[in-house]
This record gives sequence, C-alpha cells and structure tokens, in this order.
Amino acid sequence: MLVIGSFVFYGWWDWRFLFLIIFSGLVDFVSAILINRYRNKARIFLVLSILVNVGILGVFKYSSFIAEQIDHLFQFISYPFSLKDKIPGFALILPVGISFYTFQSMSYTIDVYRGKLEPTKNILHFFSYLAMFPQLVAGPIVRAKDFLKQLKVNRKVSAIEFWNGIKLIIIGYFQKTVLADNLGVLVDNAFAGIDNGMGIYWWIVMSCFAFQIYFDFNGYSQIARGLAKLMGYHFKMNFNHPYIALSLKDFWTRWHISLSTWFRDYVYIPLGGSKKGEIRSHANMWVTMTLSGLWHGAQINFILWGMYHSAALSIERLANKFFTPIFKLNFSILKWSATLFAVLVGWVFFRASSIDQIVFVLNGMFTPNLNFDFLNVNKDPILFLVIAILIEIVFIFLKNNKILKRVSKNLVVETLTYAILICSILFLRGPEKEFIYFQF
Repeated sequence: MLVIGSFVFYGWWDWRFLFLIIFSGLVDFVSAILINRYRNKARIFLVLSILVNVGILGVFKYSSFIAEQIDHLFQFISYPFSLKDKIPGFALILPVGISFYTFQSMSYTIDVYRGKLEPTKNILHFFSYLAMFPQLVAGPIVRAKDFLKQLKVNRKVSAIEFWNGIKLIIIGYFQKTVLADNLGVLVDNAFAGIDNGMGIYWWIVMSCFAFQIYFDFNGYSQIARGLAKLMGYHFKMNFNHPYIALSLKDFWTRWHISLSTWFRDYVYIPLGGSKKGEIRSHANMWVTMTLSGLWHGAQINFILWGMYHSAALSIERLANKFFTPIFKLNFSILKWSATLFAVLVGWVFFRASSIDQIVFVLNGMFTPNLNFDFLNVNKDPILFLVIAILIEIVFIFLKNNKILKRVSKNLVVETLTYAILICSILFLRGPEKEFIYFQF
C-alpha cells in the first residue's frame, strides 16, 4: 500500500518520471545486494550506484547549466555552436524531489558498502523507504538504517501518537500558510523591484525571507513527520530553531539537519574531516559547503551562497582559535547577534536571482538609511514577522521554564492553542505559494 500510494502520489505530477525513480531504485537495490554478496568486487558496484545517481542528477538538474557555460565559451571564441539547443526537451524538465530521493538512495548503498547496514531483500520495503510519499518531494532525507527496521514491525498507532501526528501537521500548515506565505509578500515585492528602499528596509526584507524560508521548509518537514506518525512511522527532526544559534557551526547543526548530516557523513568525513591538519580541514569544509550550495541548483547564486558560508565558517574557526579566552566568556547576545548578521547577509546570495541583484541588495543593506515609511504599505508582512519572532521567544521561555512547559502541556491549554492555529490557517493564510524547496 505504501509503494502503490507513493507511486500514485508522485505519478500524479508526471507519470513518466516514475520510470526514473524506479530505475534509480532498482540499480541501488541490486547494487546493495551485490556489494554485500561479493565483497571483493564491492567497490565496482558502489561506483556503479553512485555514477547512476550522480548521472541522473547531472542530466536533469545540471545539463542546462553546463551547456550554457560551454556555449558562453564558444561565443567568446566566436564559434557558431549552441550545445543547449541540442539537449532533448525532456531532460530540461526538473523532476520534483530528484535531489532528495537520489541522495537518499545513494546513502543506502554507501552504508551497505561500509558495513553499517544489511541490505534488504524485500523490494517493497526498499521502495517504501525510497518513495515514502510524505517526504518524497522535499525531505527530510531519511536514512535506511532508521527506516527499514520500522518496516519490519507491524505499526500499531496509539492514540497519543495519532494526536502528536495531528499536532505536527497543524503546526506545519500554520508555519507554511500563515507565516511563510504572508512574509513572502514583502520579500517577493522587494526582489521584483516593486517597492525598493535602502538601509533598514533591506534588513527587514531579509529578516522576512529568513523566517519565510525557515517556516516554509520546516512547515513541510513537520507535515511530513506528522503524516508518518499517523501511519506509525518516525522521521527525525529536520530543523531545531536555527535562529537562536550562537555560532555558524551551531546554525548548521540546527538547519536542514538531514541534509547537513548527509554532507557531513558522506562528503566531509570521507575527505578526511578535521583529522588531516588544519589547512586540509578548511579545504574539506569549503568543498562540502560549496557542494551543498550546488545541490540546491545549478545557479551561480547558490554556489556563491555555499562559498560565502565556507568563508564565514573558516573565519569563525580562526577567531575561535586565536581568541579562545574571549570566546569562552559568556557573550551570548554578541555571539547570537554576529551569527544572525552573518546568516542574514548569506540569505541574500540564496534569494537573489543574479550577481547584479546580489550587489544591489548588499549595497542597499549597507547604505545607512533609517527611513521607515515602507512600513505603512507593508503592515501585514511586518505583523507576521513580529509574530514569527514572538514564537521563537516563546519557545526559548518554554525551553528554560519548567512551570510554563507544564502549563503548555495542559489538555485545555493545548487544545485551545491548536484550535487557534486551525482558525489562523483558515482565516489568516497568505497568498497561495508552492513550497520553496519543491524547486530542488
């Protein structure tokens, strides 16, 4: 039922791409069995699995970008040739969720190769893991070692598990439709050039985008986790309040956790991690973060975003090393402010559509201007920005105060809270927008 339901769900978008996920899955399913059976030839089967997955990503996600760069080179030498025109139209369509399920599939064969996982011989179990519909198109990226064992047991959903699943779904819809979609109005207008200002205006815009992308993606992750719980399955948390981080390293342990840990386990550590000297450690981090940026799309802004965070993390490491006595002091407010500042600047690279726009926005952010007139025509997005900030403040208070936490768990308080969230979803939702991470 899981496999059929997931295939119908995915095929509803475009049934032709079902053949792609089935082909990719079959290659990895068979490769994992062969890796385990023929250990002396395991590397060959692993390379086959990786080449197929990376090849599929390369064709559907990066072929257009690569062809454009080659065409620019031919134009530079005045040679009349266009490689992009030769690419079949089918290959220019980006299959929904391709970055998620290819990474999920690759992690399976790599774990089998490393001896950390016994390959499943139940093909229905494998495709339930690979194509599980709640997280198929936008994550979180689930590890086989966490999910396959859940499929071996008949899942009986208790009343409390069902209620917890419903709560996650409500929170997810609230984060997406009420917060993210309303905040997106100001962000979209700003980057479309409809209502541009300078100085404080762009800091407010980027704050709105920071919460928009957080609640948009975390909203989807919460819905996915909630749907899984309704069926008796458990997905790990994908976000852990990243904007309360006291360092960039801390931020990346809280943001898109399933992807961050994937790159850590399958790129950073295999490259040598931090065990081969400081220079090599920085180089490994740069490679990992740049690839993380490229994972989001074949666009220069994503690559620059990855490189920006590489540079910022390197600076942070060096600062921690040379100013250790200072960093050991409890300057939590300063650490938090510096981290948030770096993250907001970084989001410019992610959201902008061109280098010219990146330069324009950064110039606007660092041009002193305290004109707040834009607030008059953007009252609604600003209101939802305030609500978003208050929600994070409430979380901090609940985390650190046992009495408030106990009150929040009271049946009447909890029921009233979720009733308010449902009413908000119905009556305060913003303009309909697709999930941001559907494009990846």
